[in-house]
Amino acid sequence: MRSQSHHPDASDGDRPAAAAATPVARALLDLLDALAHGGPAEELDRPVATARAAGAAPAELAFLAEATGAARAIHRTLDQHRRREAELEALFDTAGDLAGLRDLDAVLRAIVRRARTLLRADVAYLTLHDPAAEDTYMRVTEGSVSAAFQQLRLGMGEGLGGLVAQTARPYASTDYRTDTRFKHVAAIDTGVAEEGLRGILGVPLRLGPRVIGVLFAADRTVREFTPDAIALLGSLADHAAIAIDSARRLEETRAALVDLGTANQAISRAAETHDRLTDLVLRGGGAGDVARETAAILGGELVVHDADGTELARTAAAAAEPPPAGVAASRTAGRAVPVDDVWVCAVLAGPELLGALALSGRPELPDTDRRLFERASLVTALLLLMRRSVAEAEDRVRGELLDDLLTLAPDAGARQVSSLALRARRLGVDTSRPHAVLVAQCPPGSRSRLATEAARHARALGGLAGTHSGHAVLVIPLPAPEPPPTGGTQPTPDPAHTRTSAPGPLAAALAGDLGRAVGTPVTVGAAGPAADPQGFPAAYAEAARCLEALHTLGRTGEGAALADLGFVGVLLGERTDIAGYVDRVLGPVIAYDRARGTDLLRTLDTYYREGASLTRAKEHLHVHINTVTQRLDRIAHLLGKDWNTPSRALENQLALQLHRLTRP
Repeated sequence: MRSQSHHPDASDGDRPAAAAATPVARALLDLLDALAHGGPAEELDRPVATARAAGAAPAELAFLAEATGAARAIHRTLDQHRRREAELEALFDTAGDLAGLRDLDAVLRAIVRRARTLLRADVAYLTLHDPAAEDTYMRVTEGSVSAAFQQLRLGMGEGLGGLVAQTARPYASTDYRTDTRFKHVAAIDTGVAEEGLRGILGVPLRLGPRVIGVLFAADRTVREFTPDAIALLGSLADHAAIAIDSARRLEETRAALVDLGTANQAISRAAETHDRLTDLVLRGGGAGDVARETAAILGGELVVHDADGTELARTAAAAAEPPPAGVAASRTAGRAVPVDDVWVCAVLAGPELLGALALSGRPELPDTDRRLFERASLVTALLLLMRRSVAEAEDRVRGELLDDLLTLAPDAGARQVSSLALRARRLGVDTSRPHAVLVAQCPPGSRSRLATEAARHARALGGLAGTHSGHAVLVIPLPAPEPPPTGGTQPTPDPAHTRTSAPGPLAAALAGDLGRAVGTPVTVGAAGPAADPQGFPAAYAEAARCLEALHTLGRTGEGAALADLGFVGVLLGERTDIAGYVDRVLGPVIAYDRARGTDLLRTLDTYYREGASLTRAKEHLHVHINTVTQRLDRIAHLLGKDWNTPSRALENQLALQLHRLTRP
């Protein structure tokens, strides 16, 4: 109970003046003055000592002791308020500092440095959450000396920090080494021991319900963290989380702006490239022009193929071919793909494959350049579609001309014939030159493809192609025969020249080429040469008969003219060439006899007449049987090892009969 002391002679009116004169009053004034100027707690003991020295009564000294105790409580409260004010001021300063920082690393360093200062800790550090690994990792430290500690990762629930990250609640440990409330992990304990930490406080960095990390303050001695310290670090963590989020968003915005700028540049470059290539095509440029322009833009070498693998253009001899597997992968993905250091891009029109581009010399192709490469494939598709449209229009005109040539009446007037010749010349076809007429056929499901391939081959060979009476028909110019030599030795015929200047070999070659292109056996009958428009209908009819004969003889998938079918051709042909037939069958034997004066032809004729009997043949020829055998061996050498098979024997005997009938 507090006591009141009054001077016995003083009245209420003059009490202040009297109190000022007493030791107790002076002591109370000294206490109030010490509290007012915020002096240290030791100054509160001096007024009592002064009053005791001045002879104050025991009751007065007791009163002063009670007043001193109250002053101490007030001093402690004021000291707490001043400390709290300083902490709040430091927090406000921290918030202002963090708001002014724009770099995430600078923000994190400032947070950790301020945490160490505010809590007067030996070490402060900060861990961030890794969503991919589902743990937290050491991001920034202040005051740390251990490399192992600075590289720690804390799984959810592991150690004090892992528990804070998992529960989103602050935790403090007076001595972490002996604290059994946490899940101790060897790697974490080793790092903490190497750093020498004992007292540790951790608080969560929260953005709403999400924990993005943990902020720590730690001492290398045992420390009891007060609720005020925990609240202070928690407040700093709240400011820090907002600053971290702001810095991250700013970095993401900067990165997005950089990406946007890069994307705008890429879009601008792609649009410019697309315009250049498109303009090139619209001005009449071909696949070679597109390839050169694309190669110059991308800095590599380019080759362009059509859907059948035929090369359309290349920029250098070293350019790689489009690998079939790469074309298939690009067609499926709808984008350019790398295959063995070669970039391949399918040229597509919707689902249809028109061709492929192969870029070499650029093993690494950034996204921007890859998109430019894909733009080049789009422009190439435009080019190939335009070429196809032009070719289809031209093929229709050529097909109409071909149809008119094949249906030309025998009694057609000169004006009609001249008109057809003029139309042909406008298409680059000279009907006054000898032409072969070829009729091609394949299974029904591939006839449309056959018509397309026939037109392509005809264009390449300078002829016409179209569909007539359900067949693909080609009219191909034949080289003019070389004039005979004026003297000297007769040259050996060139097989290659024979193949290109005669309808039969041409038909055989086309059957193979068209069959490979269509993917199914193609049979080709041929006739000719037709030397003028009026000869085309008859040549077509003969080629059609030859086609039927090939099917009848089981030679589907082959190509030939009637002259190549032996006696069948002789029987079916309207322009029977008996001498030519005899020469094709027996020519080598006749030439041998003529050059050497031998009698191989008569030996062969006698052998057949005598029923293929060596004995009767030698008696009729009046020679030894060995002579007959030797002559037949020579004939086999000249005609081939199969000369005496049933079909060849029939041909030989028919040719012998015709030779006997037609010779002088």
